[in-house]
Amino acid sequence: MARTSDSNLKPHFSQNGLKCDDLRKNSGHSKREKNGPQTGASSRQVSHDTFEQPPMYVAVMTYLGYGIVTLFGYLRDFLRAVGLEKCHVAQEREEQKDFTPLYQDFENFYTRNLYMRVRDNWNRPICSLPGPIFDLMERVSDDYNWTFRFTGKTIHNVINMGSYNYLGFAENNEDFLKTVADRLRQYGAGVCSTRQEIGNLKIHEELEQLVADFIGVESSMIFGMGFATNSMNIPALVGKGCLIVSDELNHTSLILGARLSGASIRVFKHNNMHSLEKLLREAVCSGQPRTHRPWKKILIMVEGIYSMEGSVVRLPEIIALKKKYKAYLYLDEAHSIGAVGPSGRGVTELFNVNPADVDVMMGTFTKSFGAAGGYIAGRKELVEYLRSHSHSAVYASAMSPAITEQVIRAMKCIMGKDGTTEGIRRIRQLAENTKYFRAKLKDMGFIIYGDDDSPVVPVLLYMPGKVVAFAREMLKRKIGVVVVGFPATPITEARARFCLSASHTREILDEVNTLRNPPTVLQQMNEVGDLLCLKFSRRKRSALPDACKGENTEADS
Repeated sequence: MARTSDSNLKPHFSQNGLKCDDLRKNSGHSKREKNGPQTGASSRQVSHDTFEQPPMYVAVMTYLGYGIVTLFGYLRDFLRAVGLEKCHVAQEREEQKDFTPLYQDFENFYTRNLYMRVRDNWNRPICSLPGPIFDLMERVSDDYNWTFRFTGKTIHNVINMGSYNYLGFAENNEDFLKTVADRLRQYGAGVCSTRQEIGNLKIHEELEQLVADFIGVESSMIFGMGFATNSMNIPALVGKGCLIVSDELNHTSLILGARLSGASIRVFKHNNMHSLEKLLREAVCSGQPRTHRPWKKILIMVEGIYSMEGSVVRLPEIIALKKKYKAYLYLDEAHSIGAVGPSGRGVTELFNVNPADVDVMMGTFTKSFGAAGGYIAGRKELVEYLRSHSHSAVYASAMSPAITEQVIRAMKCIMGKDGTTEGIRRIRQLAENTKYFRAKLKDMGFIIYGDDDSPVVPVLLYMPGKVVAFAREMLKRKIGVVVVGFPATPITEARARFCLSASHTREILDEVNTLRNPPTVLQQMNEVGDLLCLKFSRRKRSALPDACKGENTEADS
């Protein structure tokens, strides 16, 4: 059956909820433009920055640093083997020495010899809400980070630059949270059942309708866990005989869902339309391996904003390719829904794209909405199919009533249904903070990844020693940051990931330093960047005043 965009014609759906269209083998293609498929003028133009490469000496020093650390790791393993150093790693008991080992020494080499030495920079216990300022519990280690002990002290007023609290809805304002408290008193903390049994509440259905209205689609379904929204729903949509074409930087939940589905998987280069089109053309022309039968379905999986790179998906071009090759599109908007677009409706609004052009729209409530869980949205037939076939829908406990009400409260605020303009104010504040913070970091000379609209701002640190030193130095200055290194990133691209929030004020980010106000984030970044030699950018800097000086004139205002 040929695919059609006529909404009056009801398409035939297969048993897994996606339309069964025969994939036509296209032997001839129109001339390819230089930058891939082009879209209409109505699409919003977003700058897709290429990732700036560091100087050659940085890459050499990075590899050399990992080589030295690895060499010392083998030396420490030798000392443990001969009994000269105590071994803290998990091992089998003596009576199990003839069993198949549960703990492979070499597999745990990185964790044992590299990560454990710097583990104090991760898993820090927080003892306040994740607002723009939070408190940390102080801890120390007496055995090189194998174990920690708490000192009983609290590190107060640490600036939070790592939480996904994009719109600042992770808050404890009594006036804002009154309806959440009411729902908690009315329904309790948990439902203790699946929605298929006796866990389906009226507010669950209210939220699903609200999500559909907010995104602009026919229907939606909510789930209690964001990770499971991907990993448990993808296997219900595709299976054996289907092909998944996945971006190489997709989140682990998408990768797990693809692997659990049993479908064949092909990976295209990040945001590279030529790589994607090449895979699609080959899939359509060659079909399945050995038999060369047409694929039952081809599903393209991408993210709205990629959480490690801060880059925005090239959605209009992907939709053009999807239509050209009769494929389906799965869009993960975990980091983009609520955070981008003039009214917070995600990348479809950012690019002025019709949401109906995206077959499966996924998002989470854990970031912009200050809650938990996720949703799948799209055509009504798709959602109704998932209600009875998704493992996450059939077997998982229903979303907590208090969490449900928190999402409803935040979404109504964004949509203006609460009678205020607070939601749109937060969206504009986040966009302003994002552009300002990115511009200032670039002007200082840092290499940063991602698009100007993305509130995820990765700052490249590269060398393993600098990653550790940066995190510790920033905490000394009462700024909490998230640092990420190998194997979560390529070995030469360790980074610090900043997440901007609407709750970050200009006084927090960059204002004149006085005796009353402590140094701000950009001031401290400038100092730490000079101290650790982290300003690797070779791009020409603007003539704007240095961000660390915080000099704002009346004309600038």
